[in-house]
Formats: sequence, structure tokens, C-alpha cells
Amino acid sequence: MTIYDISEKAGVSIATVSRVLNGSKNVSAKTREHVLEIMDRYGYTPNAFARGLGLNTMRTIGIMCADSSDPYLAKAIYFIEQKLRANNYDSLLCCTGYDPKAKAASMNLLITKKVDGIILAGSNFVHEKACENQYIADAAAQVPVMLLNADLDLPNVYSVVSDDYTSMYTATLEMFQSGTEDILYFYNSNSFSGKRKLAGFLAAMEKMHFSAAEVMTRFYRGSHEDIHAMVACLKQFHENGHIFHGIIAADDILAVAGVKYAREMHYRIPEDISVLGYNNSMPALCCEPELTSIDNKQETLCQHLIVTLLGVLEGKEMPKKTVFSGEIIKRGTTR
Repeated sequence: MTIYDISEKAGVSIATVSRVLNGSKNVSAKTREHVLEIMDRYGYTPNAFARGLGLNTMRTIGIMCADSSDPYLAKAIYFIEQKLRANNYDSLLCCTGYDPKAKAASMNLLITKKVDGIILAGSNFVHEKACENQYIADAAAQVPVMLLNADLDLPNVYSVVSDDYTSMYTATLEMFQSGTEDILYFYNSNSFSGKRKLAGFLAAMEKMHFSAAEVMTRFYRGSHEDIHAMVACLKQFHENGHIFHGIIAADDILAVAGVKYAREMHYRIPEDISVLGYNNSMPALCCEPELTSIDNKQETLCQHLIVTLLGVLEGKEMPKKTVFSGEIIKRGTTR
């Protein structure tokens, strides 16, 4: 049973059957019900590839992420897939890792699968050197490419980002002005987003007249799942003679490690030490006291990204870059 058979048995054109399959509004309710009844009667299951050949669309979006075990990326993929499914689009997911060659290979794979667009979830896909972003430019010459929380000015590339710089700048100033002066910045990523967060922290410390030599930062290189290793990293920093009464972390997992560190050092929170995280994710509610965190509006970003992509696919003029502001959600780990 093919689309041609359904067309003949329903007494409608192939184009009408195609519109029904793709949820087009240009079909009357009566005709839609009739075609669907014929499909059901004959047990017809549309072949996505064949449908794509006829309509110049597979109604499938490629999604790339570096590491789906990362809590932030996993949640982003969930939001993206939910929004795509609600708009009758399927998705293909590639977990690329961090190697540039693997990223380029995954991009090429999705292109060969005839996807209608590609979403790069997370900011690890954009690099400082233009030559390292050529794989994105090459893909964008064929399909729209959407960047979640990264920015790249290329034709047919669209960015939806959280203002990580301003969010971190504001949070750092607030912690300092609350009476916490010796602040450690604890981070684990040099991605586009990671660099914006660090820049915001450094700018706020400069605003408070701290020199580069006085600013404390600690980079954690281990697994994002090994909280004990994060705690050990903080303890080692302390044992090396660095005294700090505030921890601003680049994500909530690092911040939870900061709370655990404070407990093991017998510090009172927030009286002796303040801790602030980023992402306002579930771990923020799983420690005691609950964690103050920056809400980077992840769900809003993902939803707007899909709205932008669908607009592009429909031939509409859509903004090349959309920026959302974060919000500090205050809980018990800060004054």
C-alpha cells in the first residue's frame, strides 16, 4: 500500500494525501477525516523517506550535543524534542563528544539523512578560530543551523542565547555587596558560554577594584558526575593557602560540591561562606540549605529556538540572534 493507492481509494489527489500526512491546514476537516479513515482501513503506514522525496522535506530535525549525560544538555534535548514532536517533526540525535573531527562527521551524517535543519545544543560547537567553524558554515549552506546558547554570525545560522555575561556580572556584584569579599569562581568549561560567564565574573571583580592577582579562580578538570573530586579540588585550593568566603560556580553541580565542601570544613552557610550556582536545575533543590542559583531560562530558550526554526522553514524572516536575560533565584546559600 502506497500513497498513490491511498489517493486512488480516497478519490483525492496525491498532493491532498501529502498535506494530510504533514498536518497542513490547507485541507478541510471532512477531507482529512476521510483520508485518515482510508489509511486506517488499509493499515497504511507512511514511509518517511518516500514522503520526503515527494514533498522536499523529511520533517526531521538533526540534533547534536557533545554529551547527553550532562544534566543541562539532557534537559535541553528533552525540551527541544517535545517542542518538535508537538509540531509534527521527528528528530535524529548525535552525541558527538568534544573532538572537532567527530563534530564535523556527525554534521555530515545528518546532512546525508536529508534533515530539514540542524540544532547544535550547547555552546561547545562554536570555536574562536573561523576555520574551526567551517563545518557549521558548510552545513548552513544546505539547511538552517540553530545554535542553543552560542553565537556565530554566518548566513543561515540562528542563535538563541542566555546573557551569561550579565547574569554572572550581576550575581557577583550582589554577593560582594552583601558582605562577601573573598570570592572564588569555580568552573569547568571553556566553551562559548563558559567564557562569557568567566568574563562576567572578572568584570564584576574589576568593578570592585580587585586586580588580576587578587582574583581567585579554580578550574576543575574531572568528571561532571564526580562530586567528591570537586570537593577535593576545593580542599586542595584551600590547603594551598587560598582563603575564600564565597563560591560562585559555573553550574549547579559544582555549586553543590561547594556546599558539601563547606559542610566538611564545618563552615556555616551562609554566615561563614556563601555559595551560588548556575542553571537553577534540580540539584539546586537537593542540598541543604537549598541553593541560590541563576535561572538561565533554559526552557524558554529551547522553545524560542524551535519557533525560530519553524519560521525559517516556512520562509519567514526570523531574527538571527535572540538574547534572554537570566534571573537570580535566591535561596538559603547566600545572604
